[in-house]
Amino acid sequence: MNAYPLSAVVGQSELVEALLVNAVAPEVGGVLVRGERGTAKSTAVRGLAPLLPPVLAAADQPFAFAPGERAPGGVVADDAETALRPAALVELPLGATLDRLVGSLDFGRALGGEHRFEPGLLARAHRGILYVDEVNLLPDHLVDALLDAAASGVVRVEREAVSQTHAARFLLVGTMNVEEGELRPQLLDRFGLGVEVAASSDPNERAEIVRRRLAFEADPRGFMSEWSAKEQELARRIATAREHLPSVDLPGRELLRITTACARLGIDGVRGDIVTALAARALAAFAEEDAVREEHVRRAAKLALAHRRRRDPFGNHVADAQSLEQALDGHDPDDEPPSGPNGDGRGRGSVPSSGSSSESEPASAATPSGFEPQPDPRLPARERQDVPLQATLPSKALSLAGAGRGPTGRRARAAGRQAGSIDSRPAQAWSDDVAVVATLRHRLVHGEAGVREHVRSGREGVFICLVVDASGSMGARKRLARIKGALLELLREAYASRDRVAIVTFRDGGAQLSVRPGAPLGRAAEAIETLSAGGRTPLAAGLVAAEHVIRLERVRQPERRSIAVVLADGRVADERGEIREAARRLGRAAAAVHVIDAEEGPVRLGLAASLAAASQGQVHRLVTPPSTPRRIA
Repeated sequence: MNAYPLSAVVGQSELVEALLVNAVAPEVGGVLVRGERGTAKSTAVRGLAPLLPPVLAAADQPFAFAPGERAPGGVVADDAETALRPAALVELPLGATLDRLVGSLDFGRALGGEHRFEPGLLARAHRGILYVDEVNLLPDHLVDALLDAAASGVVRVEREAVSQTHAARFLLVGTMNVEEGELRPQLLDRFGLGVEVAASSDPNERAEIVRRRLAFEADPRGFMSEWSAKEQELARRIATAREHLPSVDLPGRELLRITTACARLGIDGVRGDIVTALAARALAAFAEEDAVREEHVRRAAKLALAHRRRRDPFGNHVADAQSLEQALDGHDPDDEPPSGPNGDGRGRGSVPSSGSSSESEPASAATPSGFEPQPDPRLPARERQDVPLQATLPSKALSLAGAGRGPTGRRARAAGRQAGSIDSRPAQAWSDDVAVVATLRHRLVHGEAGVREHVRSGREGVFICLVVDASGSMGARKRLARIKGALLELLREAYASRDRVAIVTFRDGGAQLSVRPGAPLGRAAEAIETLSAGGRTPLAAGLVAAEHVIRLERVRQPERRSIAVVLADGRVADERGEIREAARRLGRAAAAVHVIDAEEGPVRLGLAASLAAASQGQVHRLVTPPSTPRRIA
């Protein structure tokens, strides 16, 4: 297959630079590419492989193992005949099994009675590129194997009649869409460099991208011939830089600039320092310079440290870039004045509350016992928008019983084929999940007849529908402010757990879908922060809207289970039973319903308990710190 030339990629200079740094210095540790779809992530990665210098490997080896290295069949003889071969580009598909990644018993030879190991993708990628598209969606058991191999440079396979160890040094390149969830911190740190890519906003640049792509698709060979001179020059510069790299000097002042910046930014460990230094030397070598300059350090730090600083999926990336520049200048990024216009530190969505600023608003003497005052529907709703206060949901508020067959995630137990195989057992008569390796092993080694099936274990992502009461009564006693704080914490957890989230809010005369399912969680966070309280409490309408959203989502992804989380104070009457009937329908639509009771005060209506009973769900209360709640941005 013809790869699109790397030199023909338009508008992704940082991505191309990160790939070239790894081509010059593979010990940098690979690159993680984040960005939306259609931004040339995969195109650039596939274009790098033809530019890498060929590797010298033993001629009789199926993969690029050199004399003296431990190959799957044993240590390669020191005097083995060698030959040059192109650096491999191996892609790890999302549907790959652990056996496919690390290797397993050779089925064909096993059927003939021979016990032979079949190497996996890690062996094929040795001294080449291992490319993982949508790396953040990899199942955890594959991530564990990748982490072990990337950290040690060795693959160890100990499972079902297989005991093998071989070298595995590869350039790990991963691409991901940030809307689909975050990486585990251990794997995130294993990538040497990180790049954020986005589509160009320049119409002329976008037009050039389209022209080149159409020309490539119309005549791939002709297009590659047109760019062959630039590709050859790029390959020559990579080879020259590799030879020149050992002699590139890193002056003490630039090394101190790197370590000072990492210390001021609070980078965990010293891997960031080391990678920045390696990348700066690679940039200098590629520029055919003898010593690292400040410019090289700044470019390298931007590639090596940005993804190591990212802790909050809703953080301000512009501020992060500014902090990096300040740290490289020798300034402490934490010594900043308050960001609010009045020096009060207010963040996004921090709008002053209207009305009384007291913690409680006593009910009117004319109000029936137990009810918050409901506004007159003939008058405009009185708005109140408080900043989020620190609060969390109890851990059981997002629990889901049993095991599902939804897409890979970290929320609930999974039992489908997407879950990793951890063992085998005699197969049930109706099983279609046959463990072929285990079946062969028991027949060849133990002489046992019969078919065995996989025992699987894993985690799945779910769909969380948040049903939020934004009526006027939620503005009293800072109820909505605490709900906001708890929801922001929930979104951070959902981001890491690869859950899909939708938000239904209800107030005044009805309910609305404030955040559609699968929308970026940063958008959901903004919707929560700017949510205001006011108007009446159409709770039944909110429950009906949530049921509708959940049923539509089930049509889209039948295997993904759903959790409805209803957050309300229940300060509304249900004389006709409409709320309880809507709760019953919601309970039938969702796999689990959790009601967060925000009701306070000496007189309580207990509607939350009624909702939970009608929906066959559970009722919980917010968890707040013992001290005075603090505002969170």
